[in-house]
Amino acid sequence: MKIISIINLKGGVAKTLTADNMAHVLAVFHNKRVLIVDNDKQGNTSKMFGVHSYDDKSISDVLTARRMDIHEAIKKTRFEGIDVLPANMTLIRANLEVMMDSTRPQQTRLRAALDPIAGEYDYCLIDNAPDINISTINALELFSRIFAVLAPPPDMTISEWADEYRRLSSESSAEPGRWRTSKAPYQREIMDAICDVSIQKVVVMSAAQIGKTDGFILNPIGYFMHYDPSPIMVLQPTIQMGEAFSKDRLSPMLRDTPVLRDRVNDKARNSGNTILQKIFPGGHVTIVGANSPSSLASRPIRILLADEIDRYPATAGNEGDPLLLAGKRLTTFWNKKEVDVSTPTIKGLSRIEVEYEHSTQEEWNVPCPACGALTPLEWANIIFDRNNLDEIGCACPHCGVVSSETEWKEMFKNGKFVAAFPERKVRGFHLNALASMFVEWREIVQKFITANDEKKKGNIELLKVWTNTEMGQTWEEEGEQIETDDLYKRREKYNCEVPEEVLVLTAGVDVQDDRFEVEVVGWGVDKESWGIKYQAIYGDLKLKPIWNELDAFLSQTFTTADGRRLKIICTCVDSGGHFTNQVYRFCKERTARRVFAIKGKGGADVPYFNRPSTANSVKTPLFTIGVDTGKAILYQRLAVQEEGPNYCHFPKDKDRGYTQEYFRGLTAEKMVMTYKKGKAQYVWTLKDGGYKRNEPLDIRNYATVALEIANPVLKKPDPAASAATQKKRGRRSRTNGGIL
Repeated sequence: MKIISIINLKGGVAKTLTADNMAHVLAVFHNKRVLIVDNDKQGNTSKMFGVHSYDDKSISDVLTARRMDIHEAIKKTRFEGIDVLPANMTLIRANLEVMMDSTRPQQTRLRAALDPIAGEYDYCLIDNAPDINISTINALELFSRIFAVLAPPPDMTISEWADEYRRLSSESSAEPGRWRTSKAPYQREIMDAICDVSIQKVVVMSAAQIGKTDGFILNPIGYFMHYDPSPIMVLQPTIQMGEAFSKDRLSPMLRDTPVLRDRVNDKARNSGNTILQKIFPGGHVTIVGANSPSSLASRPIRILLADEIDRYPATAGNEGDPLLLAGKRLTTFWNKKEVDVSTPTIKGLSRIEVEYEHSTQEEWNVPCPACGALTPLEWANIIFDRNNLDEIGCACPHCGVVSSETEWKEMFKNGKFVAAFPERKVRGFHLNALASMFVEWREIVQKFITANDEKKKGNIELLKVWTNTEMGQTWEEEGEQIETDDLYKRREKYNCEVPEEVLVLTAGVDVQDDRFEVEVVGWGVDKESWGIKYQAIYGDLKLKPIWNELDAFLSQTFTTADGRRLKIICTCVDSGGHFTNQVYRFCKERTARRVFAIKGKGGADVPYFNRPSTANSVKTPLFTIGVDTGKAILYQRLAVQEEGPNYCHFPKDKDRGYTQEYFRGLTAEKMVMTYKKGKAQYVWTLKDGGYKRNEPLDIRNYATVALEIANPVLKKPDPAASAATQKKRGRRSRTNGGIL
């Protein structure tokens, strides 16, 4: 039971009104059990609640009787949750009687009466008279005891608080129960920096699986709720992610950590608590989305915890950068705190990298098991044999000794962060997965081997993810650019119309004012590709003959080296020129042959293709193509050097159309970084502003997306199964008397 004693030696200052209103708010709006002690002979509180009487027992009896159950004097009120220990004018006599009684303590009688019922109420409010008498002294004695309870707590850091009070929940931890910082020693220095009053901003750029959310978001929330109550904002990338954070991470912590359990009342109807806001004595936790400008406005806060900032949108509506908007809410507090946490993404586009570069730039260092020198855990020092991952070690750059993972991790307890710029005010920390106690090095190495193998096939996405999530580093785009001569020189003789490795054919068509440009591409296992034919068809596009010629070209049959006859399974025709309606009509009549109209759309965030729309003049299926995504995929494949998955073959025969001019157009663009409204982004631009013939690049892009739309199974047929099928078909044909 918490005791609040309201005392003022001046009358008419609303002591009674304050006590009674506080009781009403606590009981009605916060669902608390409240006892009001009327310690004023005028009995105004007793009168207000309708329990004033000279016939019943009151505080006078509590102070003077030797063996009295205080329940005999406490009165119920018409308000649920509010009881009153009433007073009347007999309190004058009671004060004199207590003063005259020296056989037992005089100043502690009220405390002795209240102690047995402390578990029955959440709050006890004492309304005192504006004078000094023994009943008031009894209230003051309670007040002095409260001051002892409310004395400033001993100095405690977040890591100490977590070790003492935090409990991990079964929903979010493989080892539920008491938190132990010793299991992740690199977290201690970061957590303690967050509660250091001399530091206003902490930045954590790290790998995944190092306990970011628990250590640097949830533990600070618990610490400030319990130890240093403050208004707190948790900034998540989206409102939906904020709701998931509240349900899956925050609520279980509040439920399972005893010192936090009763600080947030989620059950009372009028508590004001929601999924996105938790109110506690002295502050609140408000969870907002970086995509919601309204949630970032007009919220003065002292603590800002910004999670996964690299996933924030560039702007919150039209209001600007969400991190800057949220930071403005801190300005009214002298002891403000901002914590920015994230796994990084692309170099030049990464928010967390920018924040880290302007910080102390501290790296986790561990004493070498051999020589004791502090050493950063860097990937360049990891030693492994890809054919035997049972023995993985790390070489010390000081002494050269290779020690095992176990030997290094035994030294983690003595690790520390070493700053590149210790004089800077912003503390910045970097961690990679090698420092994690939750991940074995074998897993990190295995992921690298897989990602590196995929890179050799032209797929760099896995290596990007590995760099971001395992090394905690930004991925540096190489400014995608392919050299014309390199591709031209690797042309080869097919000695057939279509190589036997080709399983299906697709086509892309670019529509110019005086011609069509068309490419047919063959596809094999793992999307290995062969250029089959590149041709320009000239004519007047306002007349039907050239459209018929295009139709004839797309209808032809191609023969493979092993005698198979292949048709084009899907064609994408650009509709973005001056003949949009003609393209729509042409494709509408040939939908059954999978001849589709497409419309290109730029932007790195535009998906390669979506479901088609028929919202056009002739109701033909129209695919919107993410051309920047397609170009990135194509350039990755053109960069593959070894024949096999994703490798691009080109024929040397002169009549195929693969001239030096073709390759100049295929490699006409490059990806560069630019800035739009102060935000870095990658865009595709012409390498040579004087040469704009990039049709081969666009057309190969269209033929590639045609493969994705058709989505065939690119798998070599089983020869035995194929022979059996042919034999079965042959027998059926002879039986039915058909003609092959």
